[in-house]
Amino acid sequence: MFLSVFEMFKVGIGPSSSHTMGPMVAAARFLAAMRASDYSFRGLRASLHGSLAFTGHGHATDRAVILGLAGFAPDSYDAEKAEAALARIAETKRVTPEGLPELTFDPKTDLVFDYDESLPGHANGMRLAATDAQGDVLFQEVYYSVGGGFVLTEAELAEGRDTDQGPPVPYPFKTGEEMLGMARASGLSVAQMKRANELSRGPRAKLDQGLTRIWEVMEGCIDRGLAGDGRLPGGLEVRRRAGAIREALEAERGMNLTAPHTINDWISTYAMAVNEENAAGGQVVTAPTNGAAGVVPATIRYWLDHVPGASRERLPDFLLTAAAIGGLVKYNASISGAEAGCQAEVGAAAAMAAAGLCAVLGGTPEQVENAAEIALEHHLGMTCDPVKGLVQVPCIERNGLGAIKAVSAASLSLRGDGQHLVPLDACIETMRQVGADMSEKYKETSLGGLAVNVPNC
Repeated sequence: MFLSVFEMFKVGIGPSSSHTMGPMVAAARFLAAMRASDYSFRGLRASLHGSLAFTGHGHATDRAVILGLAGFAPDSYDAEKAEAALARIAETKRVTPEGLPELTFDPKTDLVFDYDESLPGHANGMRLAATDAQGDVLFQEVYYSVGGGFVLTEAELAEGRDTDQGPPVPYPFKTGEEMLGMARASGLSVAQMKRANELSRGPRAKLDQGLTRIWEVMEGCIDRGLAGDGRLPGGLEVRRRAGAIREALEAERGMNLTAPHTINDWISTYAMAVNEENAAGGQVVTAPTNGAAGVVPATIRYWLDHVPGASRERLPDFLLTAAAIGGLVKYNASISGAEAGCQAEVGAAAAMAAAGLCAVLGGTPEQVENAAEIALEHHLGMTCDPVKGLVQVPCIERNGLGAIKAVSAASLSLRGDGQHLVPLDACIETMRQVGADMSEKYKETSLGGLAVNVPNC
């Protein structure tokens, strides 16, 4: 099983990897299929189902689909051009994607939020169709946004989870147990094995440059969040708080008033800064999702700015270790809030961050696995219940607490020798089972939990 570090960490836009990035990616894939077809297309239609319908407006899924069908992509998104395109499409009721003729598409009638039909493969389903001049469907495809910006067609989903068709990698671990066995046999760290796998698929320069860019985008997102103010879009009137908290913390430090537990506020503030940027539709890195995008960068920033001896030269080890753990969670359970609740998002992110921090602090592979397990275990059962379908409440603060748990998990694991009662594999399987048993109303539909008990308008 191989899942690249650049699949776990993807540069994109907020507010949601599964509800914003995924639908935009699906639209791009549909356009590519249309270009490869011999049909003469004249129009487009789209329908959103399940969680994509219930929380689509709050997650800007409609905007993502419209822009995706117009040729926009998450990793090259330009906000100014996007706004101009949306205005033009609303007026002309046409899209003009590159390599295709002008296509009719009226967002008011051709984009349907279907609250009645849930597609069978996944909670995040969408159907895209291309029509002829009379409006008859010539070609259509069902896509599922399965979390973290990953998108599968109906056929791909039916094929199973492991669809990697590339050449074999030197350390193809599918479980934590296999990972530890290969580490013991090879004498390598988790990061070294993950690096070897990546290098078997691509050049060293590309890997190094890509990892550098991932942190640059993460760090830029933190800095923008710390400098931001005002209120977040969407109607809840949530105030940006990260910048004000940072200023207060710096003032207290200058007056020598800092209490030891204040470090938790720094960790939370870094995470909140990222998720406030995400909620505002800014550029973020899925880690492994947008809704959980603050945990890993906050933990890294804590390490770099507050831990003696931290070095940016070790950043690749942090990211590679975190990606290895994230891959185990995705392969054996889920990173989708619509599929398994927030335990699959912030829980997975905390496990990734804890493992990465443990690694750069000198942890053994056994301690790294223990750190990931501790962090994930204490997110089990966490629901995904965004108020008004927005990635704001409770998501922003939840990332802060997830980062704190990640740091604590790494510290606890380093206090031991890596031997522990509950294996990471058992914890991941428990998360999968809990997600399967969880009521749908607690899985990113905004039909239960805080979403129905907090006034949201």
